[in-house]
Amino acid sequence: MPEDKNATVYEVFREAVDEYSDHKGDDLLTDPAAVAAAREKVLERDAVTPAQNLRAAREKRGFSIQELSQRTGIAQSELEQVEAGQIMLPLGQVIKLSKVLSLKMADMISIGDKAFTIVRAGERSEVQRFGKAKQASHGYEYVSLAPGKKDRLMEPFLVTLHPASSDEPSSHDGQEFIYVLDGEMEVIVDNVKDILKPGDSIYYDSSTTHLVRAHGDKPAQILAVLIS
Repeated sequence: MPEDKNATVYEVFREAVDEYSDHKGDDLLTDPAAVAAAREKVLERDAVTPAQNLRAAREKRGFSIQELSQRTGIAQSELEQVEAGQIMLPLGQVIKLSKVLSLKMADMISIGDKAFTIVRAGERSEVQRFGKAKQASHGYEYVSLAPGKKDRLMEPFLVTLHPASSDEPSSHDGQEFIYVLDGEMEVIVDNVKDILKPGDSIYYDSSTTHLVRAHGDKPAQILAVLIS
């Protein structure tokens, strides 16, 4: 009788083990999908965000928020919101800020760690220059098309320009290439003003005073490549 009981216990034990055998699946420690998911959670938890990177760079150089504001011409309240991860600055200001802090533009946009990156159409991460209440009437939002690439020299963006009247010309280091995908874009470089339509493009030195915005009362979508 004891032998029969032992045999039954052993059979139950074997059935439990078999549930995690190669042909019936894996447990949390050996299942590749589960391990990958757990690793992703750890990476997300430990990842350094651009906002954290900005604050660390500022503190490393001994700049207060007020001093950084004076050096860049960016409002102190906006810098505080950037460090809190609440807003993203216009691209021209991002470049100015990165120069003052001796950072790459990539450090301000996204910190990549891959040799190459593929961004699917449905997986883009959008950044709005203004809040949603304002975005509908003016401003722009942009999508980084290479956020995961490490050591980026170029920053490609898909930008939607909304009709605006408050934007001002800017200048900063680098160069810019813009290709109009949809709608019409007004561009001002130095004292030259022109209207670009779908299929048109422009390439200029960013150190030249410039401004791009939607022309008319409809949004424009552009592909913009920046080198800082």
